[in-house]
Amino acid sequence: MSAKTALVTGAYRGLGMETARQLLQKGYDVILTSRRGPDGKKSAEILAQETKGNIYFVVMDVNDSSLLASAAEQVAGLVDHLDVLVNNAGIFPDPSKTIVDTPPEMLRDAFETNTIGPLLVARAFTPLLKKAKPGPARIINVSSGMGALADMGNSCPAYSISKTALNAVTRQLAAALMDDHIIVNSVCPGWCRTEMGGPNAPRTPEEGASGIVWLATDAPTNVTGKFWRDRQEISW
Repeated sequence: MSAKTALVTGAYRGLGMETARQLLQKGYDVILTSRRGPDGKKSAEILAQETKGNIYFVVMDVNDSSLLASAAEQVAGLVDHLDVLVNNAGIFPDPSKTIVDTPPEMLRDAFETNTIGPLLVARAFTPLLKKAKPGPARIINVSSGMGALADMGNSCPAYSISKTALNAVTRQLAAALMDDHIIVNSVCPGWCRTEMGGPNAPRTPEEGASGIVWLATDAPTNVTGKFWRDRQEISW
């Protein structure tokens, strides 16, 4: 694999799969990851039939340190660098809860997957991102407007708070990796018609993924540690 390379987590369906598709269409070689082996392999096969780009599937669970280490080793055997890492894997555990009745274990689950998971993935793949030439390499953390403190309400607290924390992870990583020529940004794809978003969401997966892919490929390289939606910086 000598072309531009990208890795997308949680990409066996929905926004992740559509992000992988659009990156392939832009000429990137893509590594699709999912904790669901058969589903991820099938999705990679579908995308391989649709496009001319190279796509590979690697099993990876952002909550399983041994699987994450194994995935990093496998990816290092496929590529000698990464240009893009899209932290898309996430959960939406509490559509009907408020903070006063959210079980502690629900908060822990949300933080494990939505906040700590992306951080550990970024750390695992930083060595390959450092090798991107010409740089900079890019990390895109798929967040949500529900995590913005500026207009946060009382719905979906575990999800919302975990995405607020993910935005903080973005800021920390952006500062820590600046000297390594790795830029890090968060993105809100909007409410999309995926299995997570449901059938009544106003946006298609294609519309949601387009903002992710823009940050991964065409966004200015002099901005890092920002929060974006529809190619515009938004409030934290």
